[in-house]
Amino acid sequence: MTASLDDLPLRDDLRGLTPYGAPQAPLPIALNVNENTHPVPDDVASDILDDIAVALRDVNRYPDREFTTLREGFAEYLGHGLEADQIWAGNGSNEVLQHILQAFAGPGRTVFGFAPTYSMYPLIAQGTGALWIAGVREPDYTITPEEAVAQVEQADPDVILLCSPNNPTGTPLGLDVIEAVYEAARGVVVVDEAYQEFAPKDAASALTLLDGRPRLAVSRTMSKAFAFAGARVGYLAADPAFIDALRLVRLPYHLSALTQAAAVAALRNSGIMLRMVDEIVEQRDRITATLEALGYAPHESWSNFVLFGGVADPKRIWQRLYDRGVLIRDVGIPGHLRVTAGTEAETTAFLDALASIESAS
Repeated sequence: MTASLDDLPLRDDLRGLTPYGAPQAPLPIALNVNENTHPVPDDVASDILDDIAVALRDVNRYPDREFTTLREGFAEYLGHGLEADQIWAGNGSNEVLQHILQAFAGPGRTVFGFAPTYSMYPLIAQGTGALWIAGVREPDYTITPEEAVAQVEQADPDVILLCSPNNPTGTPLGLDVIEAVYEAARGVVVVDEAYQEFAPKDAASALTLLDGRPRLAVSRTMSKAFAFAGARVGYLAADPAFIDALRLVRLPYHLSALTQAAAVAALRNSGIMLRMVDEIVEQRDRITATLEALGYAPHESWSNFVLFGGVADPKRIWQRLYDRGVLIRDVGIPGHLRVTAGTEAETTAFLDALASIESAS
C-alpha cells in the first residue's frame, strides 16, 4: 500500500504546501520560465566540453571546496574592483539565496519582499523555517524610497529580498530605494540581479553600493544572459565577512568539478555569450510594441520577459495559445500573462498565435 504525505511525520509548517513547478510541456514554443532560448554557440560549447573533459579525468577526487578559479572568474566578470574573497556561488541562484536564509533567517526570523515578486522567495523562506512577510508595490509595480522605508520599519525583518529588475513584472528598481532600505534595515539586504544584463547598458548595478555596506549582497545567475539554465550556476558579491557566514551552512563540496569547469569556460567566453542579450532585448521590445498594437497593456520591462495586462480571461488566452503550440505563463496576477522573449522565430510564433486568437474572437 502506498503511503501519502499525511502518513509521514512531516514538519507541521510544510503540511498543505505544494512544490514549486512551472508547467512543463513538450510544446514547440516554450516561453514560460524566462530561459534564454538561444543555444550556447557551437564554438563556446566545444570550449566548455574541452574543460569538462579535463575535469573528468580527476572526477574521482573531490572538487575544490572553495571553487577558487571560478570565484576569480566571477570577480573579473563583475568588475567594480571586486576580489575573489567577495564572491560566492552555488547550484543556481536559488541555492545561493537558500544559503543566505540558512545563515541569516531560519526559525523565529523573518524574510521580507515587495509582492508580487519571485515566487521562490516565500518557498525558500518556508523551507528554512523562516516567516515570509509580503510588502506591497504601487499599482504600476514600482516602489518609492519613502514607501519602502515605511514598510521595512514596520516589518523589521531579518532578511530583505529586493528583485531588480523584478520578476514577474520586469520592473526596474532605483538605487535610491536600495540605499534607503539598507539604512532603514537592521538585517541583511539582498539585491537579486538575475536579469541585470537585460537592463539598459547605462543602468547602474547595486554592485556600486557594496563598499562600506557589509549587510548588503548582490546575487546574479548564469541561467539567463549566459544561456546556462541547465548548468545551474548562481553567484553573489558581498563583503568577505558575509561570505564567511555562508560557509557555515553550505554542504561540503557543493559545486561539482564539472559544474566549476563548465562555468569557468563560459565566463572565459563571456563576450560571445552576451551577444545574445542584444538580440533578446530587441525581441522583448518587439513584443511590447506588438502587444500595445493588439490592445494589451505591457508593463515596462528591464528583463528578458514581458508582463502584460488587459487580458480579460487569462486562463482562456493561455489555453488558446497552448492549443497553438505556444507555452507562456499565468503568474496569478489578475488580468495578466507573462511571456519570455525568445528567438526571433519564437517571438513571431507567439505574436502570430496571439493575433490569431484575437481575430477568431
